[in-house]
Amino acid sequence: MNQLPQVLSRLFPFKRGLCHAYWAPNVWALYNVLDKGLTTIGRYTRLFQVRSTSVSMTSGLVQDIEHQVLPSITPAITFILTIVFMMPSLFRLFRRCSKRTFLETIILCALTSFLFGWHVHEKAILISIIPLSLLAFDSREHARYFLLLSTFGGFSLFPLIFTGPESLIKIGLFVGYTTFLFYTLGEIHGDHGSTFNLPLLNRLETFSIVLLIPLCVYVECLHTILHIDRILPFLPLLLISIYCSFFIVYCWIRLHAIEAHQEDELTIVESTVKLSRQLNKKEKKKN
Repeated sequence: MNQLPQVLSRLFPFKRGLCHAYWAPNVWALYNVLDKGLTTIGRYTRLFQVRSTSVSMTSGLVQDIEHQVLPSITPAITFILTIVFMMPSLFRLFRRCSKRTFLETIILCALTSFLFGWHVHEKAILISIIPLSLLAFDSREHARYFLLLSTFGGFSLFPLIFTGPESLIKIGLFVGYTTFLFYTLGEIHGDHGSTFNLPLLNRLETFSIVLLIPLCVYVECLHTILHIDRILPFLPLLLISIYCSFFIVYCWIRLHAIEAHQEDELTIVESTVKLSRQLNKKEKKKN
């Protein structure tokens, strides 16, 4: 019983800050960077009122922080946003309950919690990636966003394995696993890619994955070689978090779009069937 307060503080880490020491690649990472950018602009141009704070959000410490220009985020705000953005998926599940719809709802609700939750750990992205893999073999569109989410979600976990001897191992495993996914799903869905396109991806998405190579080189090698780690030790974590955030949010938006499109198709089919039945009834009455 003496450990119960400690357990509750871990389950509900309201005093541990909006973000973890290493920012999970979600909406709040982008929000934090926007606040830092506006703070810098405000100090030089005085276009924004900059609030003073004794806590730096880029210190790499687990602590509660306050934003200096944008409104500070509270646990209540993250809870409300999470529920609001879950509602479309939950409403669709309520209307059309099936095994597939249930799985799609799990994926989107897990991803929504990751993007808008309070003090989210970077490893939580796996809760979305793993169930999405079940749909990747059945649907070309789901395979496309599974590849993107798996690639950027996996790359965002690189800072968790940070020692020198482990770097080559993690990079080798990541490249091998990602290559296997693209090859396998490309074979299944009949898309082998081209000179400028990876299987199932368009040119812009392919380019975004290629850019992970120079980012990896900088984070793993150049940051230390150039001695930038002495001045900006948090920079590699920041770059990985922000870059991956954009494409994880992109996947979330596109998965919602797929769900909405499926809903429209089902509505059209239902309307067509209903109209057909009404016409059949009228013909029977005439006869």
